[in-house]
Amino acid sequence: MLSKYHWWRDAVIYQVYVRSFLDSTGDGVGDLAGVRAGLPYLKKLGVDGIWLSPFYPSPQHDHGYDVADYCDVDPLFGDLAEFDLLVGAARRLGIKVLLDIVPNHCSSEHPWFREALAAPPGSAARARFHFADGRGPDGSEPPNNWHSMFGGPAWSRVTEPDGRPGQWYLHMFAPEQPDWNWRNPEIGAEFDRILRFWLDRGIDGFRIDVAAGLFKHPELPDSDDPEADARTRDSVNPLAWNQPEVHDVWRRWRSICEEYTGRDGCERLLVGEVSVPTAREHAQYVRPDELHQAFFFDLLSAPWDPDAFRKVISEAMQDIAGTGSTVTWVLNNHDQVRTVTRYGEPAEASGLGAARARAAALLMLALPGAAYIYQGEELGLPEVVDLPDDVLTDPIFRRTGSRARIRDGCRVPLPWSGQASPFGFTPGVESAKPWLPQPEYFAEYATDRALADTRSFWHLYRDGLQLRAALPQLGEGTLRWLDSPPGVLAFTRGDDLVCAVNFGTAPTPAPVPGTPLLASGPCAPGVLSGSTAAWWIRS
Repeated sequence: MLSKYHWWRDAVIYQVYVRSFLDSTGDGVGDLAGVRAGLPYLKKLGVDGIWLSPFYPSPQHDHGYDVADYCDVDPLFGDLAEFDLLVGAARRLGIKVLLDIVPNHCSSEHPWFREALAAPPGSAARARFHFADGRGPDGSEPPNNWHSMFGGPAWSRVTEPDGRPGQWYLHMFAPEQPDWNWRNPEIGAEFDRILRFWLDRGIDGFRIDVAAGLFKHPELPDSDDPEADARTRDSVNPLAWNQPEVHDVWRRWRSICEEYTGRDGCERLLVGEVSVPTAREHAQYVRPDELHQAFFFDLLSAPWDPDAFRKVISEAMQDIAGTGSTVTWVLNNHDQVRTVTRYGEPAEASGLGAARARAAALLMLALPGAAYIYQGEELGLPEVVDLPDDVLTDPIFRRTGSRARIRDGCRVPLPWSGQASPFGFTPGVESAKPWLPQPEYFAEYATDRALADTRSFWHLYRDGLQLRAALPQLGEGTLRWLDSPPGVLAFTRGDDLVCAVNFGTAPTPAPVPGTPLLASGPCAPGVLSGSTAAWWIRS
């Protein structure tokens, strides 16, 4: 295993979506005390660390990704004293703590944006954001044709202090999330301060939201395809994302983290949400003096096909691992349809989605590098696809009126125990109403039931994590592809550990030389059938 200094290179991190993890107060919203109460569960699962979704003071227009104060805790989730207790408890259990930091935009309730609204055009307060005059004789048209990731124009017009219609400000997400102007050095200095505030409280690093963002083209010109971001729900507008200046920010942040590394010899991690078109562009973010890691989403988005999986894995190993970093694999997060449902087409009733999700999990844990697990994936939770319109909270739904690609369905609070909602999500307060309703069938996926059933998703993840920690062939390193029948993907880790996945399309069951160490599904001696993955020591 790796040294304390390089702990992140093959770490398995569990994403805690705080408001849906565990509620300690009975108000229906998860909180930091609930996370602290759940740490023994995560220790038993075997993860190396947790990433906490934003818990900062916020009006919650985008569930905390609209930050009003970067250096405090929203009373909805607790306070700084509770945060310190959580960090201390995690440290005693050997669990790292990463915070979600949001440097691309803030809340429209942030004091600096409120100051900008009260200030005149051309003021220093407005220079912290992207304010611009509108087009047309009366300035009634947006400054350019860009569209928001959440739908609709990326600009909103303000009313000036004298009551007249005035300038416009840029928001690549919701209007309540104005984008910072990172060409203003005041913004960089402020985020230096914010990083140090949390590092001084003992955290182990940051997950960086929209890490390919921050800088926009300095002239803010029209886009050739203005609706691309909203249509694809990805950061593809080349004028708004992936500008070259962003790399200077990550070099600065890396140097700050290294100051803290020097205090105890344990690296402080920067892992970025980087959405760029190719693995080669992705690799530019994880050069030795920039981010330690960046999420590799291509595996998540790959179709269930062995050739597609082999292609994205090979490209990642060549371009990203070639920088000296390690690949950061993900199959799901708080913005994506849950894996069981995503893989379930076209025959979910047959359990196809669950079989594929189990196989994909075992494959991911066998790959070289780090892995991130979104809460509830270890329970095999499906997407909740039938939430009524009147409970939906995703700003995408509010902006577009469409349920396409909304994110509430993967954010429904976790079921912990019992036969009816709130399923132990609010321990001791059975009358509590979770902030999103839990379906009745969540009883089948409750944590207590999963722990009692050795065939459950939970035991597959736990056993995989235990083997990953115990076997020197796993974790950081390389892989070598093996020849395999059509419909099967197989590779070795080290000289003798084999991982193979039958994608369910092989004309005959895949041969398995010996008894597997761990299998995601049916694996009789000598064969690997169905949508199943297995690890074994090659004889």
